[in-house]
Amino acid sequence: MSFKNNVIVGFMLFAMFFGAGNLIFPPGLGFESGQYFWMAIIGFVITGVGLPLIGVIAGSISKDGFRESLKVVHPAFAIIFMVVIYLAIGPFFAIPRTATTAYEMAMVPFINGTGWVSLLIFTIIFFGIVFALSYNPSRMVDNIGRFLTPVLLITIIALIIRAIMMYMGNDSGTASEGFEATSPFSIGFTEGYLTMDAIAAIAFSVIVLNSIRSLGITKRKDLLIETIKSASIAAVLLAVIYISLGWIGNHVNPGVAQPEGQNLGTFLLTFVADDSFGQFGTVLLGVIVAVACLTTATGLVVAVSEYFNSILPKISYETFVIVFTLISLVLANQGLTQVIQTSVPVLSIIYPIAMASVALLFLTYFIPSPRLSFQIPIYLIIITSILAVVHRNGWVDFGWIESMPLFASSFEWIPVMIIGYIVGYLIGIKNDKVKYS
Repeated sequence: MSFKNNVIVGFMLFAMFFGAGNLIFPPGLGFESGQYFWMAIIGFVITGVGLPLIGVIAGSISKDGFRESLKVVHPAFAIIFMVVIYLAIGPFFAIPRTATTAYEMAMVPFINGTGWVSLLIFTIIFFGIVFALSYNPSRMVDNIGRFLTPVLLITIIALIIRAIMMYMGNDSGTASEGFEATSPFSIGFTEGYLTMDAIAAIAFSVIVLNSIRSLGITKRKDLLIETIKSASIAAVLLAVIYISLGWIGNHVNPGVAQPEGQNLGTFLLTFVADDSFGQFGTVLLGVIVAVACLTTATGLVVAVSEYFNSILPKISYETFVIVFTLISLVLANQGLTQVIQTSVPVLSIIYPIAMASVALLFLTYFIPSPRLSFQIPIYLIIITSILAVVHRNGWVDFGWIESMPLFASSFEWIPVMIIGYIVGYLIGIKNDKVKYS
């Protein structure tokens, strides 16, 4: 594949992961990490950039992506896990977040006395438009998205350059209390879960595969190599933007109090836009983010509805659009902060399973392994992740789980995966090895 085509696919990948909602997390992390910024942002980039693109690469191992390769664990697991992923990147978390992000960046800076009434009115209008566009999808949304992504990117780059020049002489802020008590790297690592891009990569990896196949690449090895090249281009772009936004958050001094209930990241971005370009900057950023969130929400409603219609064909696509739009509308009225807080425990369960699945896909691809060496670690990680989240949130006290290696850094699933793989390999050593189509 030519370098030009690698760039084209790389930019497509970049556009898939460069969501307006994701922009709010690096500045907030930079602001709160203080003197621990670099360790925190490295952790964030690994999960917010590295894992999604590794996930896309792993999806190229099987010709039908993760939908097929996850059947190695069990056909039922492949369906259930994909359903959980689509619900997470769809009506439960990602779609409501697009609406609340748009509200906080396009409405909150310009109205007085925000509250549940203004949020409700905004989300009704927002999801009314989403429903109209999703019910009968056309290329209009794709065309708008293709136009908005470069405009949003240019706006953000201009904002980054201007802000770096303004804050170059500022020192880092002081770290918040949590960074003193916990590993900054692990905080950044788990904060990267909130982008939800690693699990989105599992759902959408087949899109990348089909794009590369359409350019004449059909051999499995070549698909893997070309996916790696294209993914690397997207990774560099995303990493530069996230690190830059994090640095700005780390060096900005707002000088004004964060409005009660407003997300820290949206507050900082809005402040920096106003500080850099005045009221025009705030308006421009707000409008672009709002429309970008609108197209993202529409794309997600369409994707999730089409997936559920494919596994439950007796229920029409239009019915799923109605159901998922209504669920998203209801959940969005929790507000952005609550939507994010609610997603944390669920993502803390899903992410270790997703990361282990990707790692084991690579391992069993290069080292022919029995099915048990994939099954046992995944089942153990499911149990471990659920128990760890229950314990960390104080719902049930499992004191013994704190003695697990790497528990303090939220990486307890890594030793479980390694031990589970070895045990599964030894038990099933005489069985047939996993083969990917």
